[in-house]
Amino acid sequence: MDIDALSAARAKRWARLKDLSKGRALSGAEADELTRLFQQTAGDLSAVQSTAPDPGLVARLSLMLAGARVWMTGAHAPSLSEIRRFVVRELPAALYRVRWWSVGAAGIFILLATVAAVYTFNTPEALDLAGSAESRAAYAQQQFESYYSEYDPASFAAQVWTNNWWIAAQCFLLGWFLGLIPIVVVYTNAVGVGVTAAIMAEHGMLGIFFQLISPHGLLELSAVIVAAAVGFRLFWTMLVPGPRNRGRAFGEEGRAAITIILALVIVLLVSGLIEAFITPSSLPWAVKDVIGIVAVTAFWVYTFVVGRAAVHEGATGDIEGAFASAVLPVSA
Repeated sequence: MDIDALSAARAKRWARLKDLSKGRALSGAEADELTRLFQQTAGDLSAVQSTAPDPGLVARLSLMLAGARVWMTGAHAPSLSEIRRFVVRELPAALYRVRWWSVGAAGIFILLATVAAVYTFNTPEALDLAGSAESRAAYAQQQFESYYSEYDPASFAAQVWTNNWWIAAQCFLLGWFLGLIPIVVVYTNAVGVGVTAAIMAEHGMLGIFFQLISPHGLLELSAVIVAAAVGFRLFWTMLVPGPRNRGRAFGEEGRAAITIILALVIVLLVSGLIEAFITPSSLPWAVKDVIGIVAVTAFWVYTFVVGRAAVHEGATGDIEGAFASAVLPVSA
């Protein structure tokens, strides 16, 4: 699919949908037109995603459809107190309750990455499996560094965010009934990092490796690790619900998991912006590394410190207030 040709052909339709979505009051005919344009644009988005998933265009159409959907269906307008309670109570409490699962996943990740790096570096056969000597040299000396600067930063950030969020979403969407999915996610990412480190070390560029991945990688990998921990916790809840019946346990943990996954959308967006705009920038490497360390430290402080305080105040990470759903009483 030619994205430029499609954009040119659909420009008037998309502009009209955007204009109608901004209207405070529409006539009956305009409301019908808005509905029709919404359906047509949703078809355009589906076609783009299935044949030529350009991140920038996907994000643009998604936002446009979201605005139209709000006009057609209405939207809940949360009060500031609800937003504050969510940010300072439910979200950090949900993260805190999976903290040891996250720490365990992080430990496994570090161990696997270290083993993969050491083994690959010291085993010629393993290095050969990663590519020929020429391709490894080209990767270490050119491709690894150029990867961060060869694309437009905005498009690159959208692409990185989409890819990483999809990895995190798989842990939640598939992990609750396929417990191996989070394990596979941790394993494949850890081995990938380890093998890449070995190739860079083979050519004396291990320092460049850490310089390039540190600003964004610490936060990005933290988000992926937490997503894996959430997926496996849901799977474990299905197997061992504890004193709650299985339906109630899964419902409560599932809603808390959704809270975490939504938060990881923001975390991965931040890491994507750092990767696209900070990593390839001309800033001194010390400044880039400080930005990465501050970002990942803020995430874990929020999880352990703010989360601990929220749990001690009685927060569970489940949905509360106007966002909560009705729950029928059940026997234990």
